[in-house]
Parts: sequence; C-alpha cells; structure tokens
Amino acid sequence: MHCWRGLEDIPEDWGRSVVTIGSYDGVHRGHQLIIGRAVERARELGVPSVVVTFDPHPSEVVRPGTHPPLLAPHQRRAELMAGLGVDAVLILPFTAAFSQLSPADFIVKVLVDKLHAKLVIEGPNFRFGHRAAGDVTFLTELGATYDYGTEVIDLYVSGEAGGGEPFSSTLTRRLIAEGDVAGAAEILGRPHRVEGVVVRGAQRGRELGFPTANVETLPHTAIPADGVYAGWLTVNGEAMPAAISVGTNPQFDGTERTVEAYAIDRVGLDLYGLHVAVDFLAYVRGMLKFESIDDLLVAMAADVKRSSELIEAYERS
Repeated sequence: MHCWRGLEDIPEDWGRSVVTIGSYDGVHRGHQLIIGRAVERARELGVPSVVVTFDPHPSEVVRPGTHPPLLAPHQRRAELMAGLGVDAVLILPFTAAFSQLSPADFIVKVLVDKLHAKLVIEGPNFRFGHRAAGDVTFLTELGATYDYGTEVIDLYVSGEAGGGEPFSSTLTRRLIAEGDVAGAAEILGRPHRVEGVVVRGAQRGRELGFPTANVETLPHTAIPADGVYAGWLTVNGEAMPAAISVGTNPQFDGTERTVEAYAIDRVGLDLYGLHVAVDFLAYVRGMLKFESIDDLLVAMAADVKRSSELIEAYERS
C-alpha cells in the first residue's frame, strides 16, 4: 500500500481513483463501512482506492488546545486500512494555510488535480473546506463540473456499547476514558491499543515479583481510566497475555499517570527501548491503595489470575 505524506508525494502519472476523506481515527466499524465500500467500488471500476486523512487533527489547528485523545496513530490507521484492502493513504499536513482552503479549492487541489477522482464516497455528515462550509450536496454538485461521481454511505452502526448510541470516535473516546474497554472494542471491532516505547520506571514491580513494561505512550493517546485491565503486550509481533495497570501508583504516592504491562508467565524479558503495543481486553478493577504491601501482593496475584481467565475465555470464544 502507498502511504503519502502530502500532495507532492503523489506520483505525477497517478490515474483515476476512488477516494474517501476523513479523520478516520480508530478506523471503527462505521468507518469500515465507508472504507470497505470505497475498496469495493474501486475494484469494480478497475482503479485504486485512496483514503485521505489529516495530521494533526484539524481541531488542533482550528481551535488550538482542543486536540482530541487519539484512538490510533497514523501508522496504525494505515495498517488497519491496508487490512481493508486500501491501495493508498494520503496524510495531508493540516496547517493554518490549508484550513483556509475554500471547499471548491479543496476539491480542485486534492480530488481533481492530484487524485483524479472518479468517485468520492463519504458519510452523510461529511464537511470540508474553510469553516467546514462544504458538505456532500456541494461535493455532489461539483462532481458534474469535474467529472467525478459521489456516493453517500450510511455509516451508522450501533450495539450494546454506549447504550445503543450510534458508534463514533467520540463515543469510543468517552468509553475508554470511563474504563469501558469492552464497549470500545465492540465499536472498534478489536481491543483498543496504546503504543509507545518501554522506559525505565521505579522498578517496583520487579522488586515485588511482577516486572512490568513501563510504556511511554505517544502524544494525545486515548488512555483508559485508572485501573487494572486484562489484555496483551505485543513486542515484535508477538502478543503476550498481560495484566495492565493504568494510574499514578497510589500505593507509593505516585503523581504521574503511567501504563504498565506485566507479561503473564514470562521471565527474563528485556524490553527497554523497544516500541510495544498494549491491547486492552477487559476491565478487572479500579486503582486502590492497600493497607500493606502484603495486601497489594495478594491483589496483584488475583489480578494476574483474573486477567488470565478473561484472556483464555476470549481466545476460546
């Protein structure tokens, strides 16, 4: 799959294509409907499919300081899109100057001049251009002038997560912030993942017999509520069952929130400096301060046992 970091990366001889545009943070099940339709139509038409997205999130440029927690970094999104069959991802640098483009200019500069769109597929609430003035009606109207078609796809999916509220990135972020990682997984179609580099911490887990990977997460990452979770620690493509702790470590009067993962039944792991992924399967308990270290150790052993049970049940299902 091609991954372009700006309009200048698109080959000069790029032909017609089927395009869909959006932030697509998390590539959740609603997003998958639109992207999947773009891939399907591209194959029918015999042209490549292209997903256009933005970095940073447009809200950070339009309203500085409002960058939402991210459900997936761009590299992860590209991997997920490749898994859906997408041929190319265009990550547009969203600058103050770019935000000033009128809807018509956006269509010409991106869809017509560079991607040579044959068909554009969007959800009904798609907005674009300066002050989000462009909508699917305008997009469709200009298609007659610039020789591209438009399809509007209903991306609304719902289930148990959020009490039946339509699936969205906003709902997913809220559930993660509440610690409802199972609900988030229902929306995403997979467990929520946090990535980063393993750094040296206080090494108390090692001293207590539960050595953890202290993950320095990427900026703006959507991190679950404080607590203990079952999930996986993935290193170099190997997913290891893990008990995961998120919080400030109140037992030792910590103040900095950390994400730490204990790879269950694994010994001698040297992970410092490695990029790892932590996948959150299920909430186990809240973050507590115990009366003694012995009580903490009893709780940690119970956390590991419960995490193992949850992971085994999931893998059997």
